[in-house]
Amino acid sequence: MPDIISVTKLSKQFRDIKAVDELSFTVKEGDVYGFLGQNGAGKSTTIRMLLTLIEPTGGEIEVMGMNLRTHRKEILRNVGAVIEKPDLYKYLTAYENLSLFAKISGVKIPAAKIKEQLELVGLSERANSKVKTFSQGMKQRLGIAVALVHNPKLIILDEPVNGLDPQGIADIRNLILQLSKSMGKTVMVSSHLLNEIELIASRVLIIDKGKKIKEGTAAELFDPANTIIELSVANPKEVWEKLKQTGWKDSLYLTEGEMILMKLHKSNIPSLFKTLSEMGAEIYSLSPRHSLEDYFLSITTQNRHVETFAN
Repeated sequence: MPDIISVTKLSKQFRDIKAVDELSFTVKEGDVYGFLGQNGAGKSTTIRMLLTLIEPTGGEIEVMGMNLRTHRKEILRNVGAVIEKPDLYKYLTAYENLSLFAKISGVKIPAAKIKEQLELVGLSERANSKVKTFSQGMKQRLGIAVALVHNPKLIILDEPVNGLDPQGIADIRNLILQLSKSMGKTVMVSSHLLNEIELIASRVLIIDKGKKIKEGTAAELFDPANTIIELSVANPKEVWEKLKQTGWKDSLYLTEGEMILMKLHKSNIPSLFKTLSEMGAEIYSLSPRHSLEDYFLSITTQNRHVETFAN
């Protein structure tokens, strides 16, 4: 698949703050590309540079094989975006908003097509309702419909599920998957909600403090040498202290409630089980835990060994 976005050593400096630090990544055609990082990691700054809303301090951006500096208008005609909360006219109806934004974009769109767009985002029954009566989730879906009005190849969504209830989050998730699978759109989604990205993304970029940490598919990111083991035992504080006196001390990761988390190669799990049995630990469960959230924490947490049991 060709690259839709190619970013090379992109940087942005705000006085003494380096918000983005020589960031490089590629988004392939057809990707649902998860752009992950904690709040303040540089995600929104990067997206604003991709959309020419702010000027980079350094680096290069190519979109659809064209340099963003020299082909800005041509590129943006093929890009749709929703940056955080969509800008909508709350005293107009959903239909009127789509019609107006189509005119602003210079697109001649028939009434049937507007109704089709509203149906796509699940708002056909509210086409004639004023936006001021919409929930935040409905506004987000209408914002995505606005971003699609000129039929762009690339959709960029910045924190699209912020502030939504579980149903609203599920609606946006399903819509993103539909855009990718049914309509063949390339979608770049920025978020700090890792469990949501894990459900939809074909490829993932993780950034921290403006720097690229990892990029790849979920399968590529999960390193068997850094498997998180979830250990449930009776007297976890006592077991933690005993493990600190063994060769497993460097594998102790952190505690989560009454659970001990350890990080080790999954091939060492039988040896760990043997050690626990020999020390007389009463084991309730011992299992590997794989998720994008666990992986993210393992590579961005500064203190790798965190003790939370009170002395």
